[in-house]
Amino acid sequence: MRSAQRTIPLRSLAAACALSGAALLLAACTNSDTTASQAAVAAQTSPGLTASPTASPSPSPSPSPSLNREQEERRELLSQAKVTWEKAAETAVGEVSGSKLVALELGRGRDGATASPDTSPSPGAPDTSPSPGTPRWEARVAAADGTLHRVDIDAVNGEVLRSEAEADQEADDKREVADRLNQAEQTPEQAVKTATDKVKGTVTGLELEENDNQELVWSVDVVNTDDWNKTTVDVDAVNGEIVREQADRD
Repeated sequence: MRSAQRTIPLRSLAAACALSGAALLLAACTNSDTTASQAAVAAQTSPGLTASPTASPSPSPSPSPSLNREQEERRELLSQAKVTWEKAAETAVGEVSGSKLVALELGRGRDGATASPDTSPSPGAPDTSPSPGTPRWEARVAAADGTLHRVDIDAVNGEVLRSEAEADQEADDKREVADRLNQAEQTPEQAVKTATDKVKGTVTGLELEENDNQELVWSVDVVNTDDWNKTTVDVDAVNGEIVREQADRD
């Protein structure tokens, strides 16, 4: 009986210990889960630890109507050019004594189109020649005998980049140029005013030439800075009337 009495308490003790261990294990797991949950909550609410949500991009402004290549080139060219056609024409005519303007066009310098030898920097001086692509006015002026001279002018600072007589100009060509200048009663300034009164915009070129009807005209290019389209207006060089108006929207 003593042996049986001793055995029962030991079994009971073992069972009690087992139940106690399970309770402790359950409590530990519960505490662990609670701690993890509390840590997660703390991480979400603690300053500096909050993960900012991905910001939605703000809507882009509505794009402006797209420009084609020619329109974009005109826009960029005119935004860079600071010298007006009047100033370029005055500079070109001043390069050749007694000359008159025959043609003028705003464009970009090309490879190899550098300053003339007369304007090359002296040894040791910095080279101020513009790089290819710099906006420039390319002018043609004629002396009294019809000899043409090319004068290139930097359209940003107004400096003369080239000033030289046209090579291999024949006597007949000189005579034709001189005759045209003698027949033209309208000055470049008058022709431009007539053209820009008709078509608002910025002048990017003009030329004294004969049209298909053998009429002597000043052909004036005017760019509208709202849509960057170019319109060519032909003004009769004798009577000042507009004989043609052609829009270039390509």
